[in-house]
Amino acid sequence: CLNQRQFLPPNDLPFVCRDGVYGVNCCFHDYCNRDLLPALPPTPDETYEVSFGSFETGLIAFSCVMVIILIIISHCCIRYQKEKQRRGFRSDIESNPENRIPLMNTRISELRNCTTSGSGSGVPLLVQRSIARKVNLMECVGKGRYGEVWKGVFYCDFCAVKIFSTRDDKSWEREVEVYETVMLRHENILGFIAADRKDNGTWTQLWLVTDFHPNGSLFDYLNKTTVDVFTMYKMALSIANGLAHLHLEILGTQGKPAIAHRDLKSKNVLVKQDGSCAIADLGLAVRYDSATCTVDIAPNPRVGTVRYLAPEVLDNSINLNQFDSFKRVDIYAYGLVLWEIARRCNVDGFHEDYQLPYYNLVQPDPSIEEMRKVICDAKHRPVLDNRWQTVDRLRVMTKIMKECWYPNAAARLTALRIKKTLAALEVQRDMKI
Repeated sequence: CLNQRQFLPPNDLPFVCRDGVYGVNCCFHDYCNRDLLPALPPTPDETYEVSFGSFETGLIAFSCVMVIILIIISHCCIRYQKEKQRRGFRSDIESNPENRIPLMNTRISELRNCTTSGSGSGVPLLVQRSIARKVNLMECVGKGRYGEVWKGVFYCDFCAVKIFSTRDDKSWEREVEVYETVMLRHENILGFIAADRKDNGTWTQLWLVTDFHPNGSLFDYLNKTTVDVFTMYKMALSIANGLAHLHLEILGTQGKPAIAHRDLKSKNVLVKQDGSCAIADLGLAVRYDSATCTVDIAPNPRVGTVRYLAPEVLDNSINLNQFDSFKRVDIYAYGLVLWEIARRCNVDGFHEDYQLPYYNLVQPDPSIEEMRKVICDAKHRPVLDNRWQTVDRLRVMTKIMKECWYPNAAARLTALRIKKTLAALEVQRDMKI
């Protein structure tokens, strides 16, 4: 073995030996060193303590802080670049309309016919959500129990946005479900565009985007203006036309179920620019499946407007398992709407003020019990002005009203029969012209 002095540089040797350890023992037999086990002194653990001065400590802390700062700066730069690219893309689209993607450059009038299946049920779901997120609200044009109606704009087109309150989510779900029914689209049924749930940060809004009609509801329109005989017929025929389409069942692989409105009234009918009408608010609608002979009634605590309820609904004699019962309820309410229109018909300068049905018999917000006493017990119906008997067309309207109000629901006219009667009168008018 080499001692420590010989091992140190410049010699490059592989190991160094410790100082020798000697054991001494006396014995009187052979192989005495076989049991010689010298006691070795314990080897102390070698520990190394690294101590840093204030400079080294400060340098390490500074390095850690700089690394953290660099990470934060890198993250901010990446986010800034992404935001810059997004803004640049948006400004490029706005400055160059031809660069827009097809959906965003499509007008609502074209989207009405945009379907993937040719079913006429409306635009696809993803397109609906894209539209709803691009609609800008302008002004509130109406309020009701369900929520609010806003006038909105989607690029260059106006639209109506019905915002439901969260407590009326069942009506929203039902209305969307019915509007998406195959082959429901019709010129006399309010055009459905899109539906979506929107989070405004405080609560969730339920949006229903539809066509916008600046004249508002029939209730608002009749309050503001009178109508001539031909406009009266146009309104009556268009409502009957829309109601007949709702009640009609179309059989086939992509057929349409029969639908009953259940809440037909002047506030749920919209007046279009040409004077015709469109039926709206399908939140209480029921559907009939002829294959299973079942009536699909949504679980909704809402009931129809009490003033427009038919006698069989007021006295609970209606057969809820028979779909024709619901169609007859619609016909009764349709007769009341005709009465409202006829009162505002201006013939030779004579017309009545606008009033709701049974305005002279019940309170402004009547209860079911109050209406039952008037309609079922006393068998009252809206008063028909004697002047209407002197005008041929008003006389026909009066006859239709009476046949819509029969206490026996089975004796009432059907929507298709009313539509054909009014259409025949329209043909006679055109022949005279």
